[in-house]
Amino acid sequence: MADTWATLGADGVDFHLELTGSGSGVRKGLTDALREAVRSGRLAPGTRLPSSRSLAADLGIARNTVADAYADLVAEGWLTARQGSGTRVAERTVVRPVPEAAPRSRREQGLPAYSLVPGSPDLASFPRTAWLKSARRALAAAPYDALGYGDPRGRPELRAALAGYLARARGVRADPDRIVICSGISDGLTLLGAVLRARGLRSLAVESYGLDVHWNLLHRSGLRTTPLPFDELGTRTGDLAGLRAVLLTPAHQFPMGVPLHPDRRAAVVDWARRTGGLILEDDYDGEFRYDRQPVGALQGLDPDRVVYLGTASKSLAPGLRLGWLVLPTLLAAEVTSLKGGGGWSTGALDQLTLAEFITSGAYDRHVRAARLRYRRRRDALVAALAARAPAVHATGIAAGLHAVLQLPAGTEQSVVRAAAWQGLSLQGLSRYRHPDAVPDALDALVVGYGTPPDHAWSGALDALCRALP
Repeated sequence: MADTWATLGADGVDFHLELTGSGSGVRKGLTDALREAVRSGRLAPGTRLPSSRSLAADLGIARNTVADAYADLVAEGWLTARQGSGTRVAERTVVRPVPEAAPRSRREQGLPAYSLVPGSPDLASFPRTAWLKSARRALAAAPYDALGYGDPRGRPELRAALAGYLARARGVRADPDRIVICSGISDGLTLLGAVLRARGLRSLAVESYGLDVHWNLLHRSGLRTTPLPFDELGTRTGDLAGLRAVLLTPAHQFPMGVPLHPDRRAAVVDWARRTGGLILEDDYDGEFRYDRQPVGALQGLDPDRVVYLGTASKSLAPGLRLGWLVLPTLLAAEVTSLKGGGGWSTGALDQLTLAEFITSGAYDRHVRAARLRYRRRRDALVAALAARAPAVHATGIAAGLHAVLQLPAGTEQSVVRAAAWQGLSLQGLSRYRHPDAVPDALDALVVGYGTPPDHAWSGALDALCRALP
């Protein structure tokens, strides 16, 4: 007999039974299935079973067969049957294994007490109340079709909101029809890598320092990555001969923390125009700046040659899985087609909530508050270094959520190990160097000061200073 669903008791709860046998063997199959459901805990003690008539109708078998099976299990002690109470799973003592004593602290578990690994904001400061208000308003106003499969590019409400916000805050020239909502930068790079590979691209230039997860995504798309040299002015964009595409973080290079020099910004756009090349602009930390005027998006210089990639991962939370691509006209249709054909989707309700969050002004208010909070942390970091580790120099601190701490030559790995002894998770600069980049002699730490919640920030800072030379 095939697997069968039954409805249990007055609660109308679906319950799956796997019946075996046919003819006279159906009774034994039902008895075995119910016994196993009780033994395994799928039917908890005290659960009321349906009447024999109801269960027989659900299973498509004779009522007497169910009654006989119930009688067998009552006799064995698995079930009880009382007048007016129906048939229930018998109460019984369950012997549970005694768990080993769990360690109480993160240190006892071998976990760091603090983390200064970059790449995440302070998740404890997520604006829950404001987000919930936006979610309620968005859901109340949502049309019925918002809950359908929808446009592969994403909800039009969010694309329109982003077009306005990005133009105002980042200098992006965005038409809502050329915006595609995705699940973050990694999702966007996966889409772009597949489209570029289908166009015949074989390799892509990248910065010599960056995120290996991004390089690996491009590699899985069939693209080689060629690192570009780096100096105090940022990535050297004059070394693009023979290449057709480049991935950059021009507003705040990750992890080195410097903006791309204006001359090099102009040079890379000129290269793209002359050669038909394509620039992929990851606007990393573009919204968080402290001691300098904001650097506008590179995309504003030439929307036909630059793909703009943005995300809510740093400004709000990575768990939202919300990002966006602003695409040149020629790429928009191809990316949309790939996204629609692959079933890649982002939750409509979260999109509508973010659209409401932006248009209501709540997003701007949250970013301003976050900017002040992270600036205070940055200032505390600089002050602590000056007082307790004056030989360590912090760079890349004019913007973003991390700093690069330059160390004496040959000390990077020993400091990372010392930090671990202090219960602090840290990463050295070498962790972010492209494997094909020319090695340099720079020893440094990449310290993310956005990650700890406020109550843990001073403890993390103390642990860092104790680990520094």
